[in-house]
Amino acid sequence: MNKQAVIFWVIIVIAAFGLITWVGDRGIFGFIVPIVVLGGIFLLYKFPPGRWARKAKPKIKPSARTMAKVKAQSGSGARKSSGSSKKRKDYPFHVIQGNKGKSDDDIPKFH
Repeated sequence: MNKQAVIFWVIIVIAAFGLITWVGDRGIFGFIVPIVVLGGIFLLYKFPPGRWARKAKPKIKPSARTMAKVKAQSGSGARKSSGSSKKRKDYPFHVIQGNKGKSDDDIPKFH
């Protein structure tokens, strides 16, 4: 056994001994009350009352105009591109080639 396992079992034995002496001193009713209180706390945590529970967002009915747009987009079956018919986008920047000459040895073979 490793050191942590020994410490764990020592704590379990001490807790069991304390529980037995506590029930012996107070009787069985001294044991039931904390169990009921802890059970109630657990149930309140697991199933909170309605005023504390998260409320679902109300469903908003879309307008006729919105539904017409959705219907027009999905009616053709294929998605239409919102931009131009180009395959690539035009970006406001580009690569500036350097002054050094390129040799075939410097170009990677896997590109």
